[in-house]
Amino acid sequence: MPQSRLEVAGIFHAHGPAWRVANAGHVSLDQLKVMSAIERCRTAALGGHIARCEDCGHEHIAYNSCRNRHCPKCQAGAAKAWLAAREAELLPVRYFHLVFTLPKPIGDIAHQNKRELYNLLMRVSADTVIRIAADPKPLGARVGVTSVLHTWGSAMTHHSHVHMIVPGGGLSADSTKWIACRRNFFLSVRVLSRLYRRLILDGLARLHKAGKLHFFGDHAELVDRADFDTFLQPLRKIDWVVYAKEPFAGPRAVLAYLSRYTHRVAISNSRLIRVDDQSVTFRVKDYRVNGPGRHTTMTLKTDEFIRRFLIHVLPKGQHRIRHYGFFGNGNRAANIARIRELLGAETPDQRHVCDDTIDETDAHRGVLALPCPCCGGQRIIVETIAPQRHPRAPPGTARAAA
Repeated sequence: MPQSRLEVAGIFHAHGPAWRVANAGHVSLDQLKVMSAIERCRTAALGGHIARCEDCGHEHIAYNSCRNRHCPKCQAGAAKAWLAAREAELLPVRYFHLVFTLPKPIGDIAHQNKRELYNLLMRVSADTVIRIAADPKPLGARVGVTSVLHTWGSAMTHHSHVHMIVPGGGLSADSTKWIACRRNFFLSVRVLSRLYRRLILDGLARLHKAGKLHFFGDHAELVDRADFDTFLQPLRKIDWVVYAKEPFAGPRAVLAYLSRYTHRVAISNSRLIRVDDQSVTFRVKDYRVNGPGRHTTMTLKTDEFIRRFLIHVLPKGQHRIRHYGFFGNGNRAANIARIRELLGAETPDQRHVCDDTIDETDAHRGVLALPCPCCGGQRIIVETIAPQRHPRAPPGTARAAA
């Protein structure tokens, strides 16, 4: 595989079939679908179109994208479209960045109960900020929260945490004024950590009582309620990591940050360094180290690389980006308009659409917005390439008889 074209898709193409056979029975349908989508992305298998320049006649073949949210090639375009919509919602205030993590023992449970634990993590972390901000002593305001779920560390190991972007202030209870926080301080990290810890542990107890948690391997004994309570007990006495970064320099810096985090996948193609028949080498960042040694490389056996990539496949229907407080989808537009009115800020022109949000692989578009690379002329679609059809297995006897 040429170094300039190293891609996760290439690794799946070369090693995916053997990996599927070796791990048959241990791979979920969602994971198999992700592998298939990434392998087929922007290939003839998904079809595409041929575009021709009206001026110089240059032709370009563009294959369709898989649009899978775990695909490294598709998420850049999805992030641009999402950011274009969010740009109109930015407020002229300071923004703060918070990070909520799960302790490793609970992270191990989350690995076996992704839907329930990820929902709990996102809901509780947002509820923690909203509750404390509503208290008159710290702030006394109704705040807005944008949360992004990440399930990986730099080495693609399982590490569940939430990145949260919060404007530095909120609406008063009667929505008649904007209450700003201190310039470089939003809320106490210690207070956030303690409430977050209590709410997560209470939520875990409720999920266990309702029979919604499943345990396998070394955690199988936790199905017993007494053993589960014993397992949680030490976690009530330790400090949980809630990290508050320095406030952003302005709304534009928030967009720059979100463009890197909202649609990130477990590993991007740009981090791949070398791929051979036995291993994959890629760049990693050690957050425990400051200085030159922070950036290094890691080499994994190919089957372990694929396994680590696939453990971050989210359950079907799981939302990775969520909005809470006055950013809640129900009244978001009205709340933002009210805040802008209180701050005396102008409403941005929402009719503007950035050309970067146009996906060149949209075969249904009659005219491509991107210019000809040879002469800069306009390109039009002259031929559509149909996607390949894959034969399906014949129906079972009972179904055929019906």
